[in-house]
Amino acid sequence: MASSNSMLVVSACLVGCKCRYDGADCLDESLRARWDRGELFAVCPEQLGGLPTPRPPAEIESGSGEDVLEDKARVLRENGEDVTDAFVAGARRTLEIARAVGAREAIFKQRSPACGCGQITRAGRTVEGNGVTTALLAREGLRIVPHE
Repeated sequence: MASSNSMLVVSACLVGCKCRYDGADCLDESLRARWDRGELFAVCPEQLGGLPTPRPPAEIESGSGEDVLEDKARVLRENGEDVTDAFVAGARRTLEIARAVGAREAIFKQRSPACGCGQITRAGRTVEGNGVTTALLAREGLRIVPHE
């Protein structure tokens, strides 16, 4: 993990923020305790990109977050609405926050089109790939720790 003087960023849903697309959280009590002690900085890239909560679910249509950043793939809602710009904006804002707090690591929720680390969901199945925010932060040198 990070050194004791280095802040980590964490998916806000993991510390109990009800920011998932369905308005729920994915509370992990140990991460919540660390957040309460000021060891973690919670972020929700989708909200930082301007998306409301709750919101229709979205998936990377093909490829992965890296492909979205290179404009080779899009992030779409179930109804076909393109929310790529919001995902990219949220990733950029998350990177700004990570830099501002001196983070070198992030603990992100698996399978998310924003935070997925090694796994994202497509058409109801788990597939290999990173979310948009994970791709950007990894590209910028942050270590991403996946959280189930």
